[in-house]
Amino acid sequence: MTFSILQPPRILFGRGTAAQAAPLALGFGQRVLLVHGGSARRSDWLADALQAGGATVHRHPCPGEPTLAMLEQALPDLRAFAPTSVIALGGGSVIDLAKALAAMIPATGAPLDHLEGVGKALPLTHDPLPLIALPTTAGTGAEVTKNAVIGVPEQGRKVSLRDDRMIARVAIVDPALTDGCPAGVTLASGLDAVTQVIEPYLSCKATPYSDAIALPAIGPGLAALMRLAAGEDAAARDVLAWTSLCGGLALANSGLGAVHGFAGVIGGMTGAPHGEICGALLGPVLAMNRQRSSDPAQERADRVCALIAGPLGCPPDDAPMALADWAHGAGLPRLSAMGLAAQDHAQVAQTAQGASSMKGNPVPLSMADLIAVLNAAG
Repeated sequence: MTFSILQPPRILFGRGTAAQAAPLALGFGQRVLLVHGGSARRSDWLADALQAGGATVHRHPCPGEPTLAMLEQALPDLRAFAPTSVIALGGGSVIDLAKALAAMIPATGAPLDHLEGVGKALPLTHDPLPLIALPTTAGTGAEVTKNAVIGVPEQGRKVSLRDDRMIARVAIVDPALTDGCPAGVTLASGLDAVTQVIEPYLSCKATPYSDAIALPAIGPGLAALMRLAAGEDAAARDVLAWTSLCGGLALANSGLGAVHGFAGVIGGMTGAPHGEICGALLGPVLAMNRQRSSDPAQERADRVCALIAGPLGCPPDDAPMALADWAHGAGLPRLSAMGLAAQDHAQVAQTAQGASSMKGNPVPLSMADLIAVLNAAG
């Protein structure tokens, strides 16, 4: 048995740990690029703490999922600012843009030199800037992964900028930053978190490390998400933040599967939020994988179904589609409501077959299988 483990050199978890972000950033130097969401006000506390420590702070907004144009337009000014470190404070989109900026600011070339799929996919020529990542949603696990997902709308695709050196120097997961997150965002990002502890466990690339991280988080993660769908609950926020962190660590070391193989394609075509797409696909993909698998993959799928059946209160055999029914009942839109037309299912299935995440799926799925999944999620 041979495997490797890739993760940030330092991970801080727990309520109150966000207060350590400013001192840690100042340890890398006095010029800090602070990447935040659409509202700068929500990052005031961190900018104030940095400035109180003597830092010069440049704030850069990420109002939506990052695109190639967004990255290219930002680089000239940010290279001129010459930051000594980058802090990401926000959801997965903010962290992805921050990772891409940390990688590209020191680079001598253009993003297309390094992007997969639409570019040359060349290795980075320089080490990225030190990155500190603070997620404000419990979903993507982007704070502990080595890639940044970048949209290329004109080609209808989402692709990655990827390098082992893009791992954050410090990941700070403070569940208090997710308190009061809007219900729709909590649902979509939470379903992404649950997907990302299920797919690495089922992955044909799973390792003892990813199993140890992912499997124990599946049942508690779904239960916490279901509690939050009923109302605000600080303890459930803590559990879901832990689930999200576990998912990021697991996927970084064992890959994903068909849900994420589909998600990049559908997201590029429709612009729908990543978490919503994953949530709509999770049940149908799990059902299809279970149907097509044989041991030992079948045994793993059965174990996952038993874990999610508990919170759902259903027999394990019914768990995949019971999960889908619960999610839609909680307000998650179907793929058709996200803008994916039935006549596009064959094209999506064909493109998704070549996606990198599809290589981790526990069993090969035919075009007919993939189209059936899309029909069930549509």
